Amino acid sequence: MKKGVWLAGALMGTALLLVLALGRLSSLSEPAMESSVIQRTGPLVLDAGHGGEDGGAVSLTGVPESKINLAIVLKLRDVLGLYGVDPILLRETDVSLHDSGAGTLREKKRSDLKNRVAAIEKVEGGTLLSIHQNTYPGSRYHGAHVFYAPTEGSQALAEHFQNSIKAALQPDNERAAKRIPDTVYIMNHVTCPAILIECGFLTNPGEEAMLRDEDYQRKLSAVIAAAWLTAP
Repeated sequence: MKKGVWLAGALMGTALLLVLALGRLSSLSEPAMESSVIQRTGPLVLDAGHGGEDGGAVSLTGVPESKINLAIVLKLRDVLGLYGVDPILLRETDVSLHDSGAGTLREKKRSDLKNRVAAIEKVEGGTLLSIHQNTYPGSRYHGAHVFYAPTEGSQALAEHFQNSIKAALQPDNERAAKRIPDTVYIMNHVTCPAILIECGFLTNPGEEAMLRDEDYQRKLSAVIAAAWLTAP
């Protein structure tokens, strides 16, 4: 099968997934959201966590978190494009965004984080969506978890995304949106509405296999895109 034909088929399949997700979310009852402040009129900034020498966590089969994060973000960009949304991507390849003068891995990580914050802050009226993967000692935990920054509108947005993932993809996910820990640099140094989605646990065999699967990545991307499109 030629690559162009395969890509066209993948996009058609993704479009169908998005329509189904939008249908499920359209009936999502969230009366408390009506008075909440959610700013989604400006640009959407997509952050694929980690990158380059900083691979983040490593999955059970040895896949770096950064690779899975990027795969989901690239698919999310394509899905949003079907609805005319052109998000800003902080990275589109497996690279670190550190300054050329950074030498050690620690210096590169610090420089990368500061540069990401600077890039986000340059986007007027933007909203940050950061994609990551979760881990835990042991394998019993699974499911996506959405965290929010201590900025106006972030909590309401995170709650909407958490509820959307439950409604459209993970009906048994009882997690509640949670404020991001103070130790997460980017989320505590931006001034715009910002959420971070831990898409699943790389330490759970079943979920790790799904997170590596392109079909599941497309399904997850469609749900995340639908959540953005249906945010009040």
